[in-house]
Amino acid sequence: MIKRIFAVLFLTGLVFVSGCSSLSSGPSVLNEDPAERARKQDGSVFGKSIVLGGESQPGAGTSGLAVNGYLWRASLDTISFLPLAQADAFGGVIVTEWSSLPSAPNERYKLTVYILNRELRADGVRVSVFRQERSTSGEWVDAAVSDGVPARIENAILLRARQLRIDSQASLK
Repeated sequence: MIKRIFAVLFLTGLVFVSGCSSLSSGPSVLNEDPAERARKQDGSVFGKSIVLGGESQPGAGTSGLAVNGYLWRASLDTISFLPLAQADAFGGVIVTEWSSLPSAPNERYKLTVYILNRELRADGVRVSVFRQERSTSGEWVDAAVSDGVPARIENAILLRARQLRIDSQASLK
């Protein structure tokens, strides 16, 4: 009989102790305010992104994209004279359709822009230019692209991206 009472008391105590294990002494993560949780992680009321004199995080200005937002927008702006075939913001690839310029109807161009980095850097963008010429039979034949053309387009994209960043920072002041 004593063994039975001891077993019942032991099991009752075990149930109470195991029931208390789910109680936490601190605030619940599920009920915590998301802004408060972010403040604790960042260590600042304003977060990590506010730093005097510039951006504190690599890739700032990306707007949730997997690539640098300034480079992305600048790429679209710079090649806007050609119709887009594909634009993948998460992969950082922009592909245009084949298109002829009005000044050279027997030539057509296609561009592929690769955004390689989340930071606004000179090596963060690469451009491939494809060119075709119309043969005498009317077929399009691959042709060589002048050496400096991809680099000039890359420089135009970088210049536009820097201008977008400057404009963005000026509007915050």
